[in-house]
Amino acid sequence: MDSHSLFAFTLVAAIAIASPGPATLMAINNSLAHGQRSAIWSSLGNASGLFCLSAAAMLGLGALLASSEMLFNAVKVIGAGYLFYLGARQLLKKSPMLEEGAGAGMRRLKPTPLKLYKSAFLTAVTNPKATMFFTALFPQFIDQGAALLPQFLILTAIFIGLSLSSLSLYAALASRAKGVLTRPEFSRWVSRVVGTTFIGFGAAILTVRRQAG
Repeated sequence: MDSHSLFAFTLVAAIAIASPGPATLMAINNSLAHGQRSAIWSSLGNASGLFCLSAAAMLGLGALLASSEMLFNAVKVIGAGYLFYLGARQLLKKSPMLEEGAGAGMRRLKPTPLKLYKSAFLTAVTNPKATMFFTALFPQFIDQGAALLPQFLILTAIFIGLSLSSLSLYAALASRAKGVLTRPEFSRWVSRVVGTTFIGFGAAILTVRRQAG
């Protein structure tokens, strides 16, 4: 794999990652609701999910999803259903994200790192669009005449590194807006936007079609 291929892959991956998706929304939401550090765990969960998807693509699961209509649709429905659940939970939320002078209460109600990690991991691995992305993208930059494992590790490391950087940046920017979230009406509005967007992402996943051939 030459430097030109690595640069091209990095550019394509950066453009894809910079486009906000469910992982970005989750990092922003966690940063706003529970502090910037909480977004670290969801970002790590997303990175782990991406690693599993890239490994699955290399092992042929991506090709299986591409060839099996039933399996592809099953993964698609599971992923969309999970995003619908996350969206409905936000829409039904009554309390504001942050209450002035309620730091102790926020600490007590803050999700555990494991819960944040698992939620982001599930969001990543149940997204068939991401699996198909890896399946379509990796072969374009892999030298078939060279050892596959080192190339897989390099491309995956680049993708995950870019993803972590992007999510960290979004979370940091979101944390700067924390002060305004002590206003109940504004924070409820944010929860509605977040919930609706999650549901929108879920609906978008349902429209993804399996590539023929």
